[in-house]
Amino acid sequence: MKTILLLTLLALAGLPTAFGQAKKPTTAIISNRVQTANGLLEGATTASGIREFKGVPFAAPPVGELRWREPQPVKSWTGVRQAKKFAPQAMQLPIYSDMNFRSDGVSEDCLYLNVWTPAKSAAAKLPVLVYFYGGGFIAGDGSEPRYDGESMARRGIVAVTVNYRLGIFGFMAHPELSKESPHKASGNYGFLDQNAALRWVQQNIAAFGGDPNKVTIAGESAGSMSVSAQMASPLSKALFARAIGESGSMLNTSFGPLPLAEAEKNGAAFAASIGAASLAALRALPAQQLLEAASKPGVPRFAPAIDGYFFTQLPTATFAAGQQARVPLLVGWNSQEMSAPFLLGKEPATPENFRSAVQKFYGERAEEVLKLYPATTAQEAEQAATDLAGDRFIAYSTWKWADMHGQTGGQPVYRYLYARPRPAMNPTAGNEPAAKGASHSAEIEYALGNLATNKVYAWTPDDYKVSETMQSYFANFIKNGNPNGNGLPTWPAAKAGGNAQVLRIDVTTKAEPEQNRARYLLLDQIFGK
Repeated sequence: MKTILLLTLLALAGLPTAFGQAKKPTTAIISNRVQTANGLLEGATTASGIREFKGVPFAAPPVGELRWREPQPVKSWTGVRQAKKFAPQAMQLPIYSDMNFRSDGVSEDCLYLNVWTPAKSAAAKLPVLVYFYGGGFIAGDGSEPRYDGESMARRGIVAVTVNYRLGIFGFMAHPELSKESPHKASGNYGFLDQNAALRWVQQNIAAFGGDPNKVTIAGESAGSMSVSAQMASPLSKALFARAIGESGSMLNTSFGPLPLAEAEKNGAAFAASIGAASLAALRALPAQQLLEAASKPGVPRFAPAIDGYFFTQLPTATFAAGQQARVPLLVGWNSQEMSAPFLLGKEPATPENFRSAVQKFYGERAEEVLKLYPATTAQEAEQAATDLAGDRFIAYSTWKWADMHGQTGGQPVYRYLYARPRPAMNPTAGNEPAAKGASHSAEIEYALGNLATNKVYAWTPDDYKVSETMQSYFANFIKNGNPNGNGLPTWPAAKAGGNAQVLRIDVTTKAEPEQNRARYLLLDQIFGK
């Protein structure tokens, strides 16, 4: 009897028996175990019944000779691999105060993802959300509570968060790296990590009850820029069916991508500055030493590159030609992406100081800019400076992405403006004054249903109402490619070429005509020259 029981358990786990190789389970997810292409995983179950698998490897550790190489396949394992805790975060310094990690330290060995699934069967074929974190390509991690996938999983979605290499480890190009590459490319390793994760999802997500034909990629800030990058790359555009971008894109942005020769020059200059005469010497340096050296003042940020492999041309050119992933897009930004000091520095917000700043940035085009950002009083000057700062920072490039995809993508584009300011802080968290508008990244916890994970703010019933509305739109889009659904204000798809309807998300959510197209058209003209 014991022998029969043992053989039964081995077969259910997909392990070999004395009678030959057991078939991999095709329908039942037994307990917390899932058979992937590389081996058997064991996760855990939350109190709400969601199965979670943390620290799942999707590529080989990019260390030693694999530092600055395209991600390599995972080595298969025997037995059961535990997937009950988050893996290390990518190499980074503690830069942003709003980041809260649950990861197992910091390491170059960082290419892991996390899965939350409500499926009781591998035949469930549920829609899938793959989320890329923000952090300026120098910080962030898939373990952050604001990205936690349990809330989306409770809505019938298999949620995945993905780690990718950052900073010098994720984006340094170098002539020697290009020379050794079979594609004669270097840089963009962080984007290639995301691509590897998407390929892992295609191969494995069905075992978690997900449908590889219903994958939505999403992200905020650098994560949103990543979504636009994956849409533009010939390597990735067939690996997903829908896309969500929150505040950021790679189209007409100051953050690259650079021509490969320029990116290689930056990498070579950095190597020379730290006395590394060869690629071997660079790879021999401790990761922490490299990280600290790359973070010193005056060192150029390591930006993405047009490497001829991940990017074959500027993303703007790809979208202009209609060669991007032709998928439905939900995209938007926040009402206060940046504050007035970003434009004015330490100068007070007065009409005179605002005019002076605009003249400094825009020269002979300054009068045109001032007409669209009028400021005749101190109050107007503060608002105009806030608006222009936010547009320069991220709103314009996000608008460019939405506008171009609407013109050439052949799929609906749903645009939003997120306008709900965060509430006051809890007394124990600080007394920072509340923003007048929705600041950069403020929408994440609302969109993903994770307000309760953030103990900094004193969330109100109105905040939970806004979160319920926004998460419902996101969940509908992930499931159907259309955010509309019962009980929600109608969100019309934006029409290409102007007169677009934009969903203003707040306590009272409603669609309204696009307000600031003239501003973005002018910035587009200026950027193109």
